[in-house]
Amino acid sequence: MMAREQLTVPATEPGGAAAPRAPGGAGSAAARAYARLRRHRRWLVPLAVAVLLAQLAVAAVTAAAEQTPTIDEPVYVGTAAVCLREHSLACNPEHPPLGKLAVLLGVMAADPHVDRSFTGDQGRLGRHLLYESGNDPWRLMLWARLPVIALTLLFGLVVFAFARDLVGRAGALVALALYAFSPDVVAHGSLATLDVPAAGFVVTSAWLLWRARRRPRLYLPLAGAALGAALATRMSTLPAVPVLALLAAGSVWSSRRPSGRAARARALAAGAGRAGVAVAVAFAVVWAAYLVVDPRLRWSPAAPVPAVHGLRALLVALLPVPEAYRDGMRMQFGLEGLPWQGYLFGQVYTGSRWYYLPAALLVKTPLGLLALGTAGAVAVAAVRRLRPAAPYVLIPPAVLLAAATHSSRDLGTRYAVFVPMFLAVAAGAVTAVRGRWTAAAALLLVAFAAVSSLRTYPYYLPYANEAFGGPARTRLWLHDSNVDWGQDLGRLAERLRTRHPGERVWLVYKGSGVPAYYGIHAADPRRVPPERVRGLLVVSDSAAAKARGRLAELLAGSRPVDDVGHSITIYRR
Repeated sequence: MMAREQLTVPATEPGGAAAPRAPGGAGSAAARAYARLRRHRRWLVPLAVAVLLAQLAVAAVTAAAEQTPTIDEPVYVGTAAVCLREHSLACNPEHPPLGKLAVLLGVMAADPHVDRSFTGDQGRLGRHLLYESGNDPWRLMLWARLPVIALTLLFGLVVFAFARDLVGRAGALVALALYAFSPDVVAHGSLATLDVPAAGFVVTSAWLLWRARRRPRLYLPLAGAALGAALATRMSTLPAVPVLALLAAGSVWSSRRPSGRAARARALAAGAGRAGVAVAVAFAVVWAAYLVVDPRLRWSPAAPVPAVHGLRALLVALLPVPEAYRDGMRMQFGLEGLPWQGYLFGQVYTGSRWYYLPAALLVKTPLGLLALGTAGAVAVAAVRRLRPAAPYVLIPPAVLLAAATHSSRDLGTRYAVFVPMFLAVAAGAVTAVRGRWTAAAALLLVAFAAVSSLRTYPYYLPYANEAFGGPARTRLWLHDSNVDWGQDLGRLAERLRTRHPGERVWLVYKGSGVPAYYGIHAADPRRVPPERVRGLLVVSDSAAAKARGRLAELLAGSRPVDDVGHSITIYRR
């Protein structure tokens, strides 16, 4: 007969592991030491979260402080400083106002001088505010970017909470680490643009819908509000509406677990009704964003609005949104009809390629995140207890990515910045897979992603992973906001002052900055005969990648001598 001691079940940790016993003879001292260890362990996870978010904050603030305005930022900053403060919807109507209202908070803190007599278009308005109105563009841009950085940090907490709800604290830390070290998240989360806020609100909505499986009355309206915030920031998030509405209905069904036919019918009706409420809340948030700007919703387009036909016209007519939003959609559809030029893997083309975004994400996503995210997505779909989460983690980014691949603008992974966010959440699911080497492999891949990100500091926009040669070679594969978006004009000025003082400079710059403000006095080499171009030829890498005619001839007779931020190359002729 077994002794009583052999039948005793050992105490366990919260995660299920057996708690270590004190060896005989030293029980009291070991027990006290173990009790102290358990008390301290409660602080390890919050400490790790704080460290990861602090790293993200330092990276984002450094990038924001060192970079000159990118191409889109002066439009949003000018809109916030002038039109929104004057309760006008006239500026930048092709984008809803919520993201620009966030930028306005920073602009108001900077308190710039605004020339109210200026009458130029939205692009010139931003440049006039930054460079011609007596303001300090460095200070104004930093303040304008800080609200977006704050949102980026908050979305990091959402990623952590989403993964924790799925797989626990270990998986949540994996997800947060991969999010915090994602170069695309850092790059676009440190700019006064709309991409990261819109993507983050979609992730937030998906997380709240997952939580609604237990408490639908609380979380469905919140999920609708988050979806509305996404819609009120970027219209490109509209394809998420039917997906998240179906997930809302599914959450109500799961909360009830109906067993009979009548119960299933009631659950189905309740799910449809609650999903309708969530969608109504979403569009109410859109209306609220416009009403905050102008309570009277005065709207008169400054330029002719493109006409749309067919299904697009039907979609515009059916959506319950303000007329300014409808015209913004028509403008976006009009932009889709323009002949945009793309660049992928050394090939210049006009139009779009459906595989552009998947290929660009393959270049610009850290290998550790790619590996863990892919494995996590498989785990979410394959592990039985995680399978209910698959629609919430995998379907929204898949639908948004499919919609984005049909865009005619192959201009950067910023249009799919939601992918690394959802991929980070999925990566946390790897910790739910049992295996001898699972934890070690996950830790190694997280460390690999972190090192890859740290090595590109502070040049996050032109990041490429090691398989494609790192950030110094991104310009060979991609262009535009993947590489140079005008962010390094200030660094170029410093480089010319310190390494090339007094030399003649010829400049082909792609961006919204004003070179003369930073002390760069240069001429355009394309406007003079090639034999007159002598000295330093400075060319933005996107312009060099797509060079034709005169510029291609000039580059053929030049040799590269310097690199600025992996986005601008200095040649000597």
